[in-house]
Amino acid sequence: MQKCIAFLVSLCMETHHIQIQKTAHYYTIGGIGKHIKNLILVCHGYGQLASRFIYKFDDLEDGETFILAPEGLSRFYWKGFTGEVGASWMTKADRLDEIEDYSRYIKLLYDKYVSECADDVKITLLGFSQGCATQCRWIMRYRPDFDNLILWAGSFPKDINYLAAKSYFSNKKLFTIIGKNDEFLTAKNLDNQKKFIASQELDNELIFFEGKHEIDRETLKQLIEKL
Repeated sequence: MQKCIAFLVSLCMETHHIQIQKTAHYYTIGGIGKHIKNLILVCHGYGQLASRFIYKFDDLEDGETFILAPEGLSRFYWKGFTGEVGASWMTKADRLDEIEDYSRYIKLLYDKYVSECADDVKITLLGFSQGCATQCRWIMRYRPDFDNLILWAGSFPKDINYLAAKSYFSNKKLFTIIGKNDEFLTAKNLDNQKKFIASQELDNELIFFEGKHEIDRETLKQLIEKL
């Protein structure tokens, strides 16, 4: 009976979409201005908050570096109705709308702060876990200028055709950083990642560190220093 009622309701129901204004939250480290030679835009992972995630990068602030951390537009309670709060970039429900929303949001921040930096500012985009797909999807929508793309504890989403953007990536450095003890990594997943990257002809450097599903400060510092 319940299935019949649900079916009848579905015949009558219409789906609608409307764009509304929403207050987004983001966090920064460093003072913006024409003295900024390095801008690092970082996207957190699933369930994290940008206000906490950004402190993984505070060692990089040197007077010429500006760190920008947008927060996912969807917040939720980790344990049901109360307690710790986390944020997410998207779910499978209305995923294309959510991708469009966060892509527009990140581009707005990018345009605002890049324009306030030195004319030759070096731009590094870093995504952690779910934030890896977030970085890839917004740049493939808007094709912003950047110098380095770092995917940490995550991978290139496979629903994107990167071959079509080969010239776009030709002058950019791409990195994938993985902890050897990452609890979400399997040998099969890693092998599939490597095969996909090769099939898309992405000139990507794979770097391992001794750690789990986390940002390792020393590995991060060493990588940023050599860029």
